[in-house]
Amino acid sequence: MLDALLFDLDGTLTDTDKLHLLAMQQLLLEDGRVLTEAQFDAHISGRANADLCRYLFPDRPLAEHQAFADRKEARFRALSPTLQPTAGLLRLLAHAEETGIGMAVVTNAPRANAVHMLKAMGLGERFKHVLVAEELPRAKPDPLPYLTGLECLQAQASHALAFEDSMPGVTAASRAGIFTVGLATSQTPEALIAAGAQLVIKDFEDPQLWALITHMQAGAGLPRDKPC
Repeated sequence: MLDALLFDLDGTLTDTDKLHLLAMQQLLLEDGRVLTEAQFDAHISGRANADLCRYLFPDRPLAEHQAFADRKEARFRALSPTLQPTAGLLRLLAHAEETGIGMAVVTNAPRANAVHMLKAMGLGERFKHVLVAEELPRAKPDPLPYLTGLECLQAQASHALAFEDSMPGVTAASRAGIFTVGLATSQTPEALIAAGAQLVIKDFEDPQLWALITHMQAGAGLPRDKPC
């Protein structure tokens, strides 16, 4: 059976990595620093603010980390008054609602960003559960955020699908025992598979995804041979 869909937010429900990169580049340039897209992809994308600030400012006190994170998120929100949902997402949400599948957002983004992004996509009322890493003891790549999502939806990992675009996110979901679908919006399919993704898709219209959903809803369980 398929009882739960758990979604990352940035880069999964909507493609925001370029906006986060731009916000950080603008702020770091004010400090005389240059951040490349390659550095962002390798060390920052998908990580909680505490982790990315430790990477950017290893010698600065935590108070400065928080101040930078707050400025970065405010800049990101200013750059994203509206956002476009990933292709096929609205179809998937409608299908889940029609068939009684529980849904939750599981994100490393702060609460203010999660609220802003969902509203900017016109999805502010579609998710009953929005789990935010800063409100939990541990963020992705720890599996705790996804395990908490399963608890909220009262679902078993074997009856759920997780959708992720980043390495920390894929690692977290797969370690929680959830069949993890990687979206190749910010990483290569090969990198997502290496991190633990069992299926990689371009967007939510991918026929492989709908075949998997049909398979699980038919009560056949998870496929024995992992697609890639």
